[in-house]
Formats: sequence, structure tokens, C-alpha cells
Amino acid sequence: MTEETKPVFTIEKIYVKDLSLEVPHAPGIFLERDAPQVHVELKMQHTRMDADLYEASVTVTVTAKVKEKIMFIVEAEQAGIFRIRHIPETEMGPVLGIGCANILFPYVRETVSDAVTRGGFPTVMLNPVNFEALYQQQQQKAATDSGATIH
Repeated sequence: MTEETKPVFTIEKIYVKDLSLEVPHAPGIFLERDAPQVHVELKMQHTRMDADLYEASVTVTVTAKVKEKIMFIVEAEQAGIFRIRHIPETEMGPVLGIGCANILFPYVRETVSDAVTRGGFPTVMLNPVNFEALYQQQQQKAATDSGATIH
């Protein structure tokens, strides 16, 4: 393999693309003593920016409720610009959907935890995510939705 055809994968930049924290029932919600129910949503996406530049992002939305009252909603989108070259097109999905997501998740995890703590709430620690399993589920769902069968 020559230098010109060796696979290239580099991180150009990692950044917070979007961050919001809502506390709709403040200040009364801070007096609640019941443990909140926490719901976490995760979304991944990627776009091609240039011939060999891609932006990938992981968005996490955490909603905490006490009874029927929303304690807080935090949404964070962590993104990165990745230079990817000489990787077969058939491998780009896993590289972006698994590799980039695995790189970005620790950053978004910290961003969410920091926002929640700064909002006056106890730390929220997001559990690790198996992006490979999520990617496989998305591929199976896409194949099912398109009418294709998976063997």
C-alpha cells in the first residue's frame, strides 16, 4: 500500500454544536424530594462537507420528571469534523456511525453532566452506549422499512 492509498482518519475538530437546558418549573421543582424519572434519547447523524471531510454528531436529550412535572430537559449536540480518505464506500457507514460516535460520546456525556450540575441538579451520568449494536439496529430497520430481507 503506497502513501497515497493508505487509509486516513484524523480528527480535525471536536465541538459543542448545540446546548440547551430548560427548567420549566423552577424554583418550585427544587423543593421536590421524590427521585426523578430520567429518560434519555440518543441521535446520531453525519454529513459530507467536502471530498474527504465529514461532520458527525451525537445528540443526547435527557428529560427528568418528578411525578408529571418536568424537572429539567437538557439537550446537547456534540459534533466533530473528521478527515476520512481512502476508505471504501462500503465501510463509511460503520466508520461514521460507530467510530465517530464512539469518539464523540465521552464529550457529550461530560457536556450533559456539566449542564445539569450547573443547573443546580445532581450529576447525571450517562451509561456507556454500544454504538455498534445501535448501528446494526438502524441498518436492520432501514432494510425492513425498504422491504428488503436480511439474511
